[in-house]
Amino acid sequence: MPRVRLRDRIARLLGGRALAAANAQAVIAGQRLREALDLLPEGIVFLDADGRYLLWNKRYAEIYHRSADLFSSQVTLADTLRTGVARGDYPDAVGREEEWLAARLAKLKNPTGERHEQRLADGRWLMIEERRTADGGVIGLRVDITEMKRQAAALEDALHRAEVASRAKTEFVADMSHELRTPLNGVLGLIAALERTSLTDEQHGLIADIRGSARQLDRLVGGLLDYGDAAHETDAAQAPIQDGEAPALRILAADDNPTNRKVLELMLGAAGAEVTSVENGEEAVEAWRRGGFDLVLMDLRMPVMDGLTAIRAIRKAEGSGLPRAPIIVISANTSPDDLRSSTEAGADRHIGKPVRADALFEAISGVLTG
Repeated sequence: MPRVRLRDRIARLLGGRALAAANAQAVIAGQRLREALDLLPEGIVFLDADGRYLLWNKRYAEIYHRSADLFSSQVTLADTLRTGVARGDYPDAVGREEEWLAARLAKLKNPTGERHEQRLADGRWLMIEERRTADGGVIGLRVDITEMKRQAAALEDALHRAEVASRAKTEFVADMSHELRTPLNGVLGLIAALERTSLTDEQHGLIADIRGSARQLDRLVGGLLDYGDAAHETDAAQAPIQDGEAPALRILAADDNPTNRKVLELMLGAAGAEVTSVENGEEAVEAWRRGGFDLVLMDLRMPVMDGLTAIRAIRKAEGSGLPRAPIIVISANTSPDDLRSSTEAGADRHIGKPVRADALFEAISGVLTG
């Protein structure tokens, strides 16, 4: 055999062995890649430039187990999506199949890496991220976020329940303030009225004891409701009611409690003011529209129409050309939210019950001269 021919045979033999070794190494590398992908907790899929399946790991097949029988190098992801929609695999597509499919395919056609969520028929949620590969294909990532969604929903529910509880607490405190301080206002007001009558020394002593007990009860109520405001400093000396402390005013007073209306009439009447009393916000608005009032005193919690609604109605009517009326809120509710609500509705002042004569006349003087 010529030497050249032998050398060629040896070269071909060595080349074949090198090729076989390279092929064997490629197979091993492919197996290792497959094993590595199968060990990942996330679903991975590789698509070619036409969207056909090239490679997917075990987790991807588990996630889409209802469609795994369709995965093939001859099938596109778009095909499996259409089949999945027809099978009802995607709850968000039900009733809007074509619209959902068009939006999903648009994301697949332009895989920018932007993450989006997908809900499956078995209740699971997936986070999807897809990116373009160098050869024009697509690599897709699927992460099961079902537990995260459950925790987020639980947190949202807890926050909602906390918000509801907070609103209920606020409403309860407001109701208790109204129900407890309203009669206290009447008691203290009537005590002040009694003190201006002819009484024996013994009767004066009894009234002083009653006033002291009422003030102590008011402090206890304030502590229980924990408003943290300074609207009820009932330890302050009751201002003497003398003629001339208030001008000869015409005052409209709205309060649903007859005792409280009586207290205001006694306080203001002793100072020379003419008081017209009504028992709800609707009557207050109607009376004010008839005109002639220099000032409006408004309770907040009243039937038919509450005080805030009445204040807003008066302020709206003033915008139509009626003169502006100073409005003072007199309410058992004096939390920061109540004060802010009064201001936003259009009230000029907000004083708390039980009403002190000095606080009332100071507020009246402030709104009339301010």
